[in-house]
Amino acid sequence: MRNEMVVEFSSISENEAFARVTVGAFITQLDPTMDELTEIKTVVSEAVTNAIIHGYNNEPDHKIKIKCVIDNGEIELIIQDTGIGIGDIEKARQPLYTSKPELERSGMGFTIIENFMDSVKVTSSPTEGTKLCMKKQLVKSKTVYN
Repeated sequence: MRNEMVVEFSSISENEAFARVTVGAFITQLDPTMDELTEIKTVVSEAVTNAIIHGYNNEPDHKIKIKCVIDNGEIELIIQDTGIGIGDIEKARQPLYTSKPELERSGMGFTIIENFMDSVKVTSSPTEGTKLCMKKQLVKSKTVYN
């Protein structure tokens, strides 16, 4: 069965926890393992934090949109901002790279996201922001649906 949800919220750091909990609650209908739930929530946290810090430079007057689709045990997660965009996506995906070293950022956001998800597609434009499209098949759901 296909199910989806969409949520939009202000680009303030306090909403990172809201985003994690919202997506986590939505995917519980698939009965994920604790590891799967933790991984998905971590991915949401990393992506939302990147949008706030890098996409919007911590400016609160913007929106972040999350769409989560569940279909046959697979989670599709889309997190999107309309911020400044990423000039060089391949460079940004390199471990330890950060465009904000003055904020003591670790530069591991994309690496973490890519390790926890089955697929990650990043599209970005300086005038349109950044969109992360990610997918993950839950292990338990593989046996239920296949």
